[in-house]
This record gives sequence, C-alpha cells and structure tokens, in this order.
Amino acid sequence: MGIGGWTPLGNAGPSQAEEMRRRVSGIAGRARFTISVVADMIGVHQQTLRHYERLGLVQPRRGEGKNGIRYYSPEDIERLTQIKRLLEDLHVNLAGVEVILHMNQRMAEKQRHMEQQMAEMRLAYEQELAQYRETVARLKDIIARSILNKG
Repeated sequence: MGIGGWTPLGNAGPSQAEEMRRRVSGIAGRARFTISVVADMIGVHQQTLRHYERLGLVQPRRGEGKNGIRYYSPEDIERLTQIKRLLEDLHVNLAGVEVILHMNQRMAEKQRHMEQQMAEMRLAYEQELAQYRETVARLKDIIARSILNKG
C-alpha cells in the first residue's frame, strides 16, 4: 500500500487503478502532490518522473525559488497513469507515447471546438425557430382578422 492509502499503479489490478483514478478525480482542482508521493502513487522512480518532465510529457507546477519543488496536479497524475499504461501494457516507446498524447490532446481540442460550434448552431436554430413561430402567430392573427372582417 502506498502513501495515504494509495497503491502504486504498477501493482494495481483494474479495480485498484480505477479506485486511484476515482480518488484523484475527486480532489481535482485543489490538491497538489510532490514528486515522491506521485512516484509512489504511479509506481515509478522519481527519476523517471524527472525524465518525463525533461521530455515534455508532463509539466508539473513549480514552487517558489530557483529549485522550486515540483507539484503534480490530479490531471498530471492521470496523464502519468496513461503514460505508464502505454509504456508497460501496450509496449509503446516514448516517441510513440509523445505522438499518442499529442494526438489525444488535438482530438480533445477538436471535440471542444465541435461542441462549441454545435452549441452556437443550436442557439442560432432556436432563435430562427422563435422568429418563425412569431411570424406564424402574426399570420394566424391576420388570417383570423380577415375572416372576421369578411363575415
């Protein structure tokens, strides 16, 4: 068992890995973890995390000062978990991991862009539909008045 009840991912079965993801996602936005805690959580050496940082695979925040302490966010931990899975379970090399992560990021950006466009289209559709409904209501009123005036 790791620090604070965390199990290193390397020894974790599917349910343990999912439990780690649930715990990390439950504290998103407020927690930051030091390199030693993250290394234990993920099941890798601290030097491995430093290497991933040098390669640009993860960018932990830094504390104040020249040699500021690395602080990893829950999102960083999720990314590191994905890196470890790609390397160990799928046997992808580091260059492949970088390409996959970049493609995943691009796909997520495209998805956000598409969702934004869909929301804008939906709003425009609803506004146009409201205009048509107003026009139909006015036409109904005109027709009803013309029928009453003839009668």
